[in-house]
Amino acid sequence: MVLYAFDLLELNGEDWRPRTLEQRKAKLAKLLSNAGEGIYLNEHLIGDGANIFKHACLMELEGIVSKRRDFPYRSGRTKSWIKVKNPKSPAILRVQDGTF
Repeated sequence: MVLYAFDLLELNGEDWRPRTLEQRKAKLAKLLSNAGEGIYLNEHLIGDGANIFKHACLMELEGIVSKRRDFPYRSGRTKSWIKVKNPKSPAILRVQDGTF
C-alpha cells in the first residue's frame, strides 16, 4: 500500500487551513521527509496546466486539481481551485458504465 499526501489541514490539534497552500505543503514536506517507504508527498507542480493535464491523461490518471498556492484552504468548490477530470480514465469510465 502507498499513501500520497497532498495537503495538511490539521496538525496536533492546530488548524492549518488558514495558512496558504504553499505553507501547508512546506510543512507537510518537512513532516514526511523521514516517513520512510510507502508514504510520499504529492508534489505541487508549477507550470503549463494544459500540458500537465495532457500528461496526466497519457498516464491514465483521473485528472488534475489546480490550486492557487497563495490561498488558504476552503472546503467545497471555490474559484481558487479547479478540478479537471480525464474523460478516458478508468475511474471515470467505471462511473459512467455503472461498475463503480
